Amino acid sequence: MHDDPALIARQSAYLDHVRELGRRERTIGLMASLIGVLILAIARLRLAGEPWALWTGVAIIAFGWAAFVYSVARRILWVRAHPFDPNAIDTPG
Repeated sequence: MHDDPALIARQSAYLDHVRELGRRERTIGLMASLIGVLILAIARLRLAGEPWALWTGVAIIAFGWAAFVYSVARRILWVRAHPFDPNAIDTPG
């Protein structure tokens, strides 16, 4: 365990930045998936399984999952390009 407060602060800031990457895309993916499932349920229960409504729901769910995959790939690529270096020198500004 490290006792250096500056190191802990830098590591915390790094992890906060990594967590922030792709947040908008993850939110969009979640909302699209929920909307797609809602459309599927309405199509199945109220519209007697109309094919256009079912395919619309499936397409929206696929878009939501694509947004999830994009956000994960974006995060992985950024972390590989910018690994945390505990020996890096802090430069102000």
